[in-house]
Amino acid sequence: MRLNLGCGHRKLDGWMNVDADALCAPDAVVDLERVPWPWPDDSVEEVLLSHVLEHLGATVSGYLAIVKELYRVCRDGARVTIVVPHPRHDSFLGDPTHVRAITPESLALFSQERNREWIARGVANSPLGLSLGVDFSVDNVHYQLDDAWQRRFDAGELITADVHHAMRSYANVVLQMTITLHALKRRGAA
Repeated sequence: MRLNLGCGHRKLDGWMNVDADALCAPDAVVDLERVPWPWPDDSVEEVLLSHVLEHLGATVSGYLAIVKELYRVCRDGARVTIVVPHPRHDSFLGDPTHVRAITPESLALFSQERNREWIARGVANSPLGLSLGVDFSVDNVHYQLDDAWQRRFDAGELITADVHHAMRSYANVVLQMTITLHALKRRGAA
């Protein structure tokens, strides 16, 4: 099964299109903040959350419950694609329904491998993968530049190093990020 969670009006053929709003006419009306979700353990091979996760889990406990449910329904190796606005872009900051910034670094907190590395090195990052019994690897991050920065890059005015410096220093450089995770279950969550 492939889940297009929070599909809105963006339906995908061959996917179960899910939204909390019945007006979107999804295949299934499900409030993702109410757990448990209606799908069995290990039943999902792919998940898309496009411009959804930043709207969910206004409380820490609510957000962590969503991550645990996502892990529960994913089978080993399931691909999870998350598309979110960059937290330092006006498109994120200007929407009052955005309740949480999502970054590759915040999602890495759910990687047990990274958790163990941090513990061994004495790094103070929260080992959420170990404490929640979930394990997601962050496998790829694609940054879509804001149009003004993309034009400058395409014109050769900037090199990749300039873009990376700008991403760390300025707002409105990156419009959105696509972050690809994989659920790791073969070892079993600790």
